[in-house]
Amino acid sequence: MNPHYDIVIVGAGISGSVIAERYASLGKKILIIEKRDHIGGNCYDYKDENDIMVSKYGAHLFHTKHPEVWEYVNRFAEWYPWEHKVLAKVDDKLVPIPVNINTVNILMGTNIKTEQEMEEWLQEIRVKIDEPKNGEETVINKIGTYLYEKLFKHYTFKQWKKYPIELDRSVLDRIPVRTNFEDRYFTDTYQALPKRGYTKMFENMLNNPNIHILLNTDYFEVKDMYTDYEKLFFTGPIDNFFENSDGIGEKLEYRSIHFEWESIDQEYFQENSVINYPGSDVDFTRIIEYKHFGNQKSKNTTIVREYSVDTGDPYYPVPNQRNRDLYEKYKIEADKLKDIYFVGRLANYKYFNMDEAFKNALDLFEKIEQENGKLI
Repeated sequence: MNPHYDIVIVGAGISGSVIAERYASLGKKILIIEKRDHIGGNCYDYKDENDIMVSKYGAHLFHTKHPEVWEYVNRFAEWYPWEHKVLAKVDDKLVPIPVNINTVNILMGTNIKTEQEMEEWLQEIRVKIDEPKNGEETVINKIGTYLYEKLFKHYTFKQWKKYPIELDRSVLDRIPVRTNFEDRYFTDTYQALPKRGYTKMFENMLNNPNIHILLNTDYFEVKDMYTDYEKLFFTGPIDNFFENSDGIGEKLEYRSIHFEWESIDQEYFQENSVINYPGSDVDFTRIIEYKHFGNQKSKNTTIVREYSVDTGDPYYPVPNQRNRDLYEKYKIEADKLKDIYFVGRLANYKYFNMDEAFKNALDLFEKIEQENGKLI
């Protein structure tokens, strides 16, 4: 006979770990079922053969404007300041991303010096569209056709296998254009990386005798063994949950990433931690050199090229009308279920930054427990 657990959680990433930690703090008995062989989800990191801390599933840069999220993550890790900067390789030039005055001056040969001059320049070159209908119109409405072609058109296709004109405006609407010299990728109040890595942070979060973790375990293969619970939290793709049930049947679209790792016998490979490749001359979207994070020391270096692909672990929901409509059908089915909750990027079919994933899970926990009268 299988033991009783108060809370069963599918997935040991950000969302699942937050829910587990919060309920364990109330004395609940928790079971986490994780398909991979590690905790931490896509944030999982480790020391490689060059003694460099690398992230298995791509760079994760923590940033937030939410004091409550910053306070929460500081319970489980020490952090060091890290203001992330990104460069893009355009032809033979390296330019800062997001677009700022320096980006324009380097690519266009201009000599813009003030915000007013930048605003005037943008007004001259932008293609004025009152209500952009897709990603392409959104971008050219902001920065015109030349910068769109150089920085966004082909990069977007590599990322999504769709050109901006085929995507919702929301996909590219969130990309900032700065009228000053600000070259930080994020401008949130809190920007930092964990001193001992994200994996150690998750270990600290889940270090509770009330929490039991099953790794290398597919929930759908064991779900009939664990039906005696108060609540179930599912953090995987919502369409997977309903895959074998009667009803919708269609699959949501996701994009995945293929990582091509290389250990190089030299001190550094590139001058920045992340360099994007927005052109159509190469297939990969960016190269990450992890050694730059935290100014790590090693005689060798490790780089990874990232390729956006259709197959593999789902990373990014594909936001278009077909998928939005389909997700709403799944959500209707999910809302019918009693004591089963869908939480996180894949379960909510919505892109979350790391801090948003923390906040989303914390908010859900508080909402449920306040409704139950457990929290005041």
